[in-house]
Amino acid sequence: MSPDAKPRLPHGVRLVHNEAHGGLVLLAPERVFKPDPIAVEILKRCTGEATLDAIIDDLAKTYSAPRERILADVSALLRSLADKKLLEL
Repeated sequence: MSPDAKPRLPHGVRLVHNEAHGGLVLLAPERVFKPDPIAVEILKRCTGEATLDAIIDDLAKTYSAPRERILADVSALLRSLADKKLLEL
C-alpha cells in the first residue's frame, strides 16, 4: 500500500449513525458492518483527501502511539476493507 494512497469509501458505502445498531455503522449495498471504535476513527479519516501517511501521522499524534504500530494496524484494516470492496485505495 502506497504512503501516497488516499483511501476513501467507494460510491454506495457510507459511515452513518444507526440507532438500531447502537452507533456508527458502515453501510454498503445489502450489507451492514459495525466497526469498533478504533476502526471508526480510521474510517472517519478516509475521505479521499488525506494520504495514508497523513492519516497515520494524525492517528499516532492523537493516540500518542508508536507510528510503526499504527501503520501496521491501519494497513491491515484498510487492506481487509479493500478486499471486501468497502474501501478504495
